[in-house]
Amino acid sequence: MEDEHVCIDNLVEHLGASSNFPAPGAFYGVFDGHGGTDAASFVRRNILRFIIEDSHFPICVEKAIESAFVKADYAFADDSELDISSGTTALTALIFGRTLIIANAGDCRAVLGRRGRAIEMSKDHKPICISEKLRIEKLGGVIYDGYLNGQLSVARALGDWHMKGPRGSACPLTAEPELQETNLSEEDEFLILGCDGLWDVMSSQCAVTIVRKELMLHNDAERCSRELVREALKRKTCDNVTVIVVCFSPDPPPRIEIPQFRVQRSISPEGLNLIKGHM
Repeated sequence: MEDEHVCIDNLVEHLGASSNFPAPGAFYGVFDGHGGTDAASFVRRNILRFIIEDSHFPICVEKAIESAFVKADYAFADDSELDISSGTTALTALIFGRTLIIANAGDCRAVLGRRGRAIEMSKDHKPICISEKLRIEKLGGVIYDGYLNGQLSVARALGDWHMKGPRGSACPLTAEPELQETNLSEEDEFLILGCDGLWDVMSSQCAVTIVRKELMLHNDAERCSRELVREALKRKTCDNVTVIVVCFSPDPPPRIEIPQFRVQRSISPEGLNLIKGHM
């Protein structure tokens, strides 16, 4: 098990009253390690600090997050006590007020539950993904049997410095994240963060349906996370499974009422006479 995760429901309390983080705020992350635990553990411990300490924060949070992923990657490479050939994907969710920013590098996935519908907030960075494949090949990389340079099943990751060139150079394997931002509405009920061990055996819509059903029964986000893990194991997932469920309301989701439509048909006198003529 090389996965790591972080759950901070109250960032202001976590960072201290002197922090300049806007309230209310929260931070969550899933880090799917490979080749050892060093990279995933390092990123879990440090990624939030790199975001908060970035010069762009809090004026331009998106730039701060993008910069933080790259800085974390470089800092990991500089730590002589760690195995820098280990690597990790990174998926983070930063919430302040009603704003949600998802940052992803790798094949973990973030999914919003919006009144029962699944809204994907990240893209899986697989080497066979068209946009990733074009980027990789443009930078001189190759894809063998779905693997980047025949070694790695993801197109973006932190660490894996045995596959990267000199610092600052363009490389087929990048730590740069893709970001997606949204303003949460009353229809946005919860967020699911999961590593590929979940999504390999379950669609985003299936996961949202399971979580919503469970929340209506017991309204416990942690139990929902465990239920998704159990379901993935029942479906014979071949990978580690880490799941975080974040609810945006203290109340369980409301029952969805499906409107009943009554169809009325009327027949003109001419049409009625025509029918009688055929009887």
